Amino acid sequence: MSDRRVIALEDGWGNMEDGIMKLRRILDQEDAESFTSEEYMNLYTTIYNMCTQKAPYDFSEELYKRYEAAFNQYINSKVLPALVEKKGEYMLRSLMSRWENHKIMVRWLSRFFNYLDRYYVQRHHYATLNQVGVGCFRRLVYEEIKPSMKTAVLALIDKEREGEKSDRGLIKSITSIFVEMGLGTMDAYQNDFENDLLTHTSSFYTRKATQWIAEDSCPAYLIKAEECLHSERERVQQYLHQSTESKLISKVEQQLLEQYETELLEKENSGCAALLVDDKKEDLARMFRLFSSVPKGLAPIAQIFKTHVQKEGMSLVNSAEQAAAAMKGNKEKPTTSTSIEQVFTRSAIDLYDKYSGYVNDCFGSNALFNRALKEAFEYFCNKGIGEISTAQLLADFADKLLRKGGSEKLSDEKMEETLDKVVKLLAYISDKDMFGEFASKRLSRRLLQDTSASQDYERSILSKLKTSCGAQFTSKMEGMVNDVQSARDTQDVFERWVDEDAANRKTCIDFNVTILTHGFWPSWKPIQVELCDEFAQCVETFQTFYDAKMSQRKLTWVHQLGAVVLNVKYEAKTIEMHMQTPQCSVLLLFRNEKELSMQKVIEKTKMPADAVKRALYSLSCAKYKILNKSPEGKTVNPEDVFSFNEKFTDRSRRIKIALPPPDERKATIENVVQDRRHAIDAAIVRVMKTRKALAYNELVVEVVNQLQQSFLPEAKMIKMRVDDLINKEYIMRDEENSQVFKYIA
Repeated sequence: MSDRRVIALEDGWGNMEDGIMKLRRILDQEDAESFTSEEYMNLYTTIYNMCTQKAPYDFSEELYKRYEAAFNQYINSKVLPALVEKKGEYMLRSLMSRWENHKIMVRWLSRFFNYLDRYYVQRHHYATLNQVGVGCFRRLVYEEIKPSMKTAVLALIDKEREGEKSDRGLIKSITSIFVEMGLGTMDAYQNDFENDLLTHTSSFYTRKATQWIAEDSCPAYLIKAEECLHSERERVQQYLHQSTESKLISKVEQQLLEQYETELLEKENSGCAALLVDDKKEDLARMFRLFSSVPKGLAPIAQIFKTHVQKEGMSLVNSAEQAAAAMKGNKEKPTTSTSIEQVFTRSAIDLYDKYSGYVNDCFGSNALFNRALKEAFEYFCNKGIGEISTAQLLADFADKLLRKGGSEKLSDEKMEETLDKVVKLLAYISDKDMFGEFASKRLSRRLLQDTSASQDYERSILSKLKTSCGAQFTSKMEGMVNDVQSARDTQDVFERWVDEDAANRKTCIDFNVTILTHGFWPSWKPIQVELCDEFAQCVETFQTFYDAKMSQRKLTWVHQLGAVVLNVKYEAKTIEMHMQTPQCSVLLLFRNEKELSMQKVIEKTKMPADAVKRALYSLSCAKYKILNKSPEGKTVNPEDVFSFNEKFTDRSRRIKIALPPPDERKATIENVVQDRRHAIDAAIVRVMKTRKALAYNELVVEVVNQLQQSFLPEAKMIKMRVDDLINKEYIMRDEENSQVFKYIA
C-alpha cells in the first residue's frame, strides 16, 4: 500500500479555517445549518493526519497554538466589541449569550482537535483544549469587563432587595460565570464577586437597620429582620453559590441583629421585658430564633428572662407575706403555714408551668434558659415567708393534696402532674432536709389517722422523691408506708388469735392496733394516760398476744396518737363522735361525774397539764360544745369547771372533734438543725479521712459539694463543727500553717 499523502500546514489549516468560519456563522446566527457527519469527519481527520505525519510534518505544536489563536481572533473581533459598547443589564444579557456561544465553540473545536487532547497535550502536560478555550475568554473578556459585571449584578440584587422584580435567571447565569472562571477553584467567584457582595450587603443592611431601629418597635423590627434573612437564604438558593450562604447570613445578622441587640432588647414598651410581661410568645420565639445564630446572642435574653421570673417570684413571696401579716392581725384566724400555702405554693406551681412552657415553646428548651429558670426559682423559692420556710410550705401543700377531703379535687392524671411539679419545685429549694422532716411528720399523721386519699398517691410521690433526691431521702417514709401495711396484716393475725379463744380474749369494744417501727417514724414522747377499764382491757389483751408472738421486741404505747369512735346518746339522737384517745379519756370521766375542774381532770387522767388543757379546749371552746365550761370563754384556765352538755345537738349524725395540734414547727426545725450538725461532722471526717491534710477553704468546698443535695451548709456552721471536731481530737491544725488541717487516725 502506498504511503499516505503529506498534508502541508497551510493547506490543512485552510481546511480548518473553513470549518471554524462556519462555526462562527452558526454562533452568530448567520448560518442555520449545522455540521454534517461528513464535514465533522473531514475536519477531525485533517487534524488527525496533520498530527500523525512523520517529522518534520508533525504539526501538533503549531496546531495547538493556532487553536488558541482562533479563539483570540474571534473574541477580539466579535465578542469584546459587542460587550464593551453595552452597559448594565444589557451588557449582562449579551455576556451571558456570548459565554454560552463560547462554550459551544470550545466544545466543537475540542472535538475537531480531539487528537491533540488525547496524545500531544497529555504527553507534554499542557493545558487541555477546554482549559485553553476557557482561558482565552477569561483573559480577554472576563478580566476586561469583570468590574462592570460585578457592578451590574450588585445593582440587580439591590433592586430586588428594594422590592422590585429582577431577572433571577440572568443573575444566576452571571454568578455561574464567576464560578467557571475559577477553572475548578472558587477563587474568581470569591475574590471578584463574593467579597464585594458581602461588603455591599453590609452597607445595605446598615442603612436599613439605622432607619428601622429609629422607626419600629422591637417585634416589628424583628419581623423585618426575619424576612430579610429568609430573602437572603432564598437568594442563595436561586442564584448564588451555596458556599455564600453562611457568610451572607452572618453579615445580615451582624448588621441587623448583633449591632443593635442591646437597643432592641431594651426598647421601651416593646423590648424583651415588655414582651414577657405581655405574654407575646410568638414574638419571643422569633427573638430566640434570630439571636440563636448570633454569637453570644442568647445570653442577654436569658438574663432578662431570669430577672423577669425572679421579679414574678418575688411578687408571689410579697403577696404571701402580706396574706400572712393579714392573718396574723386577725385573732380569729391565727397564722399557720397551711393558711398561706395556697397563696404561695399553688401560685409558684402555676408560675413554673407558665415559664417552663416559655422555655419549651419559645426558647427551644435551650440550656441557657433552663439554667435561667432554675436560678430564678432558686432565688425566690429560698426566701421564706416570714418565719415559715418554703420547704414547710411545700410539705403542707403536698399534705393537702394527699389528704382525704383536701382542698384540691383532682383527677388521677392531674394529681400525678401536680405531684411531679411539687417534686420539681423541691429541686429549687436548698433546704431539702427541712422539707423531708416536715413531709415525714405530715405523712405519719395521714397514715395513723387514716386520712390518706390513696396509698397509690403516697407511693407515687415517694417514688418521685426517691428519683429526685435519692433513696436515703425517702427510706424512712417508705418504711412508714410499709409499716402501715404490715400493721394490717398483724391486725388480721390478732383477730384470728382472739377468735381462737373468744370466751377469754374477746374485748368489750372493737379496736385496732398499729405497730410502728421506731427508726422510721418521727419521735414522739409518750404521755401518760390513765385509761378507762375498757381501753385498759384492750391494751392488756393485745400485749399478751404480742409478747407471745414477738418476745424479743418491746411495745411502747403512744396513746396520744390513738383515735376513738364514740357513740353518744342524746335525747334527740345518737351522734357518732371521732376524736383522739386523750379527748375520749377526758370525756369518759363525765359518765360518773357531773362537774370536774381542770385540776381534777389532770389528777384522774394523770395526763400532763398541757395535754389536758388542749383536750378540754377541743371539747368546750372549739366548734362543738360537748362540755359546758364555767366561766364561759375561749381560753381554758386551771380553775375552770366543766360539765357534760346534755343538750348538745348537731345537724350531722357524725362529727369529728379535732384536737388542736401542738406547734411542731420549732421542734422540727431544731431536729433538722441537730441532724445537720451530725451530717456536717460526718462529711468533714469523710473528707479528712480521704485527704489526710487539707486547707480550710478547700475543706469547706468539699463539704458543701457533699451536702448540697440535702441542704446548703453555711460557712459559719462548718467552722463551728471544725472547731468542735478539733476539740474531740478527730482533726488538728497544722503546726506550721493554722489554715491547714490534718486528720488524726
